[in-house]
Amino acid sequence: MFAADFQLTGPLAKRRIVVAMSGGVDSSVVAALAARTGAETIGVTLQLYDHGEAVGRAGSCCAGRDIRDARAVCERLGIAHYVFDHESSFRETVIDDFADTYLAGRTPIPCVKCNMGPKFTDLFALARDLGADCLATGHYVQRVEGAEGPELHKGADPARDQSYFLFATTDAQLDFLRFPLGGLPKARVREIAAEIGLGVAGKPDSQDICFVPDGDYATLVKKLRPEADTAGAIVDEAGNKLGEHRGLIHFTVGQRRGLEIGGSPEPLYVLRLDPATRDVVVGPKSALAVSAARIEGLNWIGGSHSGPLTAKVRSMARPVPARLEGDRVVFDAPEYGVAPGQAAVLYAGERVLGGGWIAETERAEMVAA
Repeated sequence: MFAADFQLTGPLAKRRIVVAMSGGVDSSVVAALAARTGAETIGVTLQLYDHGEAVGRAGSCCAGRDIRDARAVCERLGIAHYVFDHESSFRETVIDDFADTYLAGRTPIPCVKCNMGPKFTDLFALARDLGADCLATGHYVQRVEGAEGPELHKGADPARDQSYFLFATTDAQLDFLRFPLGGLPKARVREIAAEIGLGVAGKPDSQDICFVPDGDYATLVKKLRPEADTAGAIVDEAGNKLGEHRGLIHFTVGQRRGLEIGGSPEPLYVLRLDPATRDVVVGPKSALAVSAARIEGLNWIGGSHSGPLTAKVRSMARPVPARLEGDRVVFDAPEYGVAPGQAAVLYAGERVLGGGWIAETERAEMVAA
């Protein structure tokens, strides 16, 4: 362990590792492992959104208490710790995009936008300015040296794998990144923290989007974009009105709960959202079947690949057999709940090939639910 996890060559005493620290147990253990290599280790925390101070609750990324926890860990380890205020950048690239995506009738993934912006762009610049040899994070993914350079692979613990959220990582970023926890289960990470005597060993994991108090994202979107709460009609595919809704922000493709429509002979699901008319279009589960999805912003990681691949269209979905045809991900069998705004992430076994943003879907022939 230790030095091998950071894949650095040459005398470690002359190396410098910058660790992205959120104040949680994962990044704290990464800092401890980095310090144990003998390399100079610097902890860096980006102050993005002070959720914890706002709601008086711990467990949120980069809140005031989390910054204090990160500082305490660095003091315990005897390493430097710096805090950089990137709240303005975070609001523009993550929070505003989150609200605008909902306003457009799509389903956002703010964690990917954060990785693409503040974490893997702003932090990279900071780490380079600090003369680092690498930037280490607490993500549960693995960096594997392949024939054409570094490859991104799933975390060894399926329950903790975060590869879906890192599909937009570039080859240049992956060359500089290290993920020392990728081969460990979360239970072992907590054990290491306890063995070292870190105060965050038992700190609970964050469950919410860090900038959304108590998971109530609709309230935040309404605050930023008041027009997002405009009521509209719930209609079937023929345009017949079945009911009313309080705003598109309360719905996503594949959703069944919250429609409050009576009299239907079968369960109804959200098929699509129309921001122009404010309509929520619903239908039977069979109408959710998708044969392909057009993606935008395709990112490819780690060189060439030929052979079968799988696609994952939601963070909690299982990868399914598919193929890439130009800018289209074509599924071998109909896939359900494919929502514009989410990502289609491509895999070859455990390796992450890349992915893109789902722009629109192609409906499959009607199949039995």
